[in-house]
Amino acid sequence: MDYKDVLRLIEEGEGFEVEFKRKVSTPEKIARALSAFANTKGGYVLFGVDDDGSIIGVESEKSEVDLIQHAGSHLCFPEVEPLIDIVPFNGKDVIVAYVPESDNKPHYYTGESNGNGNGNGNGHGNGSGHAEDGTRVYIRVNDKTVMASREVVKILRDERPDAPPLRFEMGENEKRLFRYLDQNERITTREFSRLVNISERRAMRILVSLVRAGVMRIHTLEKCDFFTMAYDVSRA
Repeated sequence: MDYKDVLRLIEEGEGFEVEFKRKVSTPEKIARALSAFANTKGGYVLFGVDDDGSIIGVESEKSEVDLIQHAGSHLCFPEVEPLIDIVPFNGKDVIVAYVPESDNKPHYYTGESNGNGNGNGNGHGNGSGHAEDGTRVYIRVNDKTVMASREVVKILRDERPDAPPLRFEMGENEKRLFRYLDQNERITTREFSRLVNISERRAMRILVSLVRAGVMRIHTLEKCDFFTMAYDVSRA
C-alpha cells in the first residue's frame, strides 16, 4: 500500500469496501468496523481521513496501531487480524487497515458482552443478530456498518467451509412461497411464516436454505431484511 493506492481509495470515496475514520477512536467502534468487513466482502479502513476525503493524519502511529490490533484481537470473536500499513501522505500519516473476507464467519463483536465475553456465537436472542451474552454480529450495507439480522447470521454460518452439506426439499410451503412471489416482488420472514402458518424460526430455516441453494436472494437494509427470487422459477 503506497501513496497512489491511498489516493485511489480516497477518490473512490466511502462505500461497501471502504470506510474513512478521522481518527483512531474507541476500540469498540473499531472492532465493529473490522468485524463487519470480515463478515462481508472485506475492505479497507482508512484512519486519518475525514468523511469528505480530506487528509487529517494520525497522531501517534504506534499507539494507534496497537489500539486497532487490540480491537481486532480482544473485541472480536473469532479475532480479526487486519493487515496494517502506515502511508505518508503530504506530510501526514494515514493508517490503512485491510480486512480480508473471512472463512470463519460470523465474527462477533464482544465489546458489549455482559458475561464472560467469549462471544461463543449462539446467535439466538432478540432475533436481530444480538446473542444472549451481549455479543453482536455486524456487516457492511452500502457504506455503513449495521447489525446483522438472525437470518443473515445463519447464512454467514452456512458459508463456512466446515458447514454441513445443504439439504433441501421442495414441499408445499416452498410452492406456496413461489406462487406468492410470482405475484409479489418480495417477502419477509414474518410474512412468509404467516402465509404458510408456520413459526418464524421454521420460516427462516426454509428461506435461508433457499438462499444457500441459489434459488433466492436476501437483501439487507438498515432496519430489515427481505427476500426475492434469484431468477424466474416459472421459466426454469
